[in-house]
Amino acid sequence: MVKLNKIYTRTGDDGETSLVNGRRVAKHSRRPTAFGEVDEANSVIGLARLHTSDAADEMLGRIQNDLFDLGADLATPESDSPALRITDEQVTRLETEIDAMNASLEPLTSFILPGGSQASAWLHLARTVVRRAERRMTELSSEELVSEPAMRYVNRLSDHLFVLARNLNDGGKTDVLWRPGQNSGQK
Repeated sequence: MVKLNKIYTRTGDDGETSLVNGRRVAKHSRRPTAFGEVDEANSVIGLARLHTSDAADEMLGRIQNDLFDLGADLATPESDSPALRITDEQVTRLETEIDAMNASLEPLTSFILPGGSQASAWLHLARTVVRRAERRMTELSSEELVSEPAMRYVNRLSDHLFVLARNLNDGGKTDVLWRPGQNSGQK
């Protein structure tokens, strides 16, 4: 378990941070950028949870915990073993939840604009931050190994947040639909 007695350490004052293995890297390098994006997504999910309850809140709580696992995974180079890694089971759980939530939704006939309920709006923001984290992770993977389950997890997570946002918009009934060309005079 983690024990933090002192919050500031002064070890990052020079623009570097430590990975799990103790190696110092620039804070702006690809690995810290990737796990920083994951941390931001986790924070936005925390805001969404202020507007959810019951099953949605439980799912998001599990996801927030998983995102700390993902951060640890990304903060540990693949060459370091053993390490805390995202697992296939975590990916499968997301897929199972997506399928269960999506089963009750009508198929989409238009793209959805972020919005609707407060929870849905926050989840759409979280989804876009997760997509950014995924882009950072793929960028990192062009130079260093990133675990395959971690890559699958972040990809499924954005889908999960999208489907959950639709569910929290009264089962999709209050989704805000895109109307192509509505304001361009090209209807």
